[in-house]
Amino acid sequence: MKINENEYHPYFETYIGPLADREESITELMEISAQSFVELLLSLPEEKEEYRYAEGKWTIKELLLHVIDTERIFQYRALRIGRNDNTELQGFDQDEFNEYAEANKRSLQSLIDEFIAVRQASITLFGSFSDEAMLRMGKASGNMISVRALGYLTSGHQMHHQRVFEERYL
Repeated sequence: MKINENEYHPYFETYIGPLADREESITELMEISAQSFVELLLSLPEEKEEYRYAEGKWTIKELLLHVIDTERIFQYRALRIGRNDNTELQGFDQDEFNEYAEANKRSLQSLIDEFIAVRQASITLFGSFSDEAMLRMGKASGNMISVRALGYLTSGHQMHHQRVFEERYL
């Protein structure tokens, strides 16, 4: 099913737009993008794990944990909206999350393992939604979004950060 632009705020076009015309299902995109991301992460030399490409930018470990945390939030939003909960869902401050996450105290392998577990949970969750549930809309961070858009956003956000890794960290 092709996603419509009215299913998400224009801010998310960067993440969703490149995926909108793909032939794969949301869960297939999640599997494909996760595999590519994990392969990249496993190829990183140890000295790059806490590398910052500029002052004030996140390390690779911090960026990976950001992807994980954000995916969990997308899961939660999708679950609430998919179950027809009309409660407006609050946003989150990614910089504050990063400040308290302590990613650099963890091994890269532990973060990769966590990413794989969280992604598998996303695949299972989004695979459980009916076509009707995928089209449900809810309000998150002050903007309307569909369950389906959250599915595309999950892969698109991770793929965006993978491109950042490849362009600025390697």
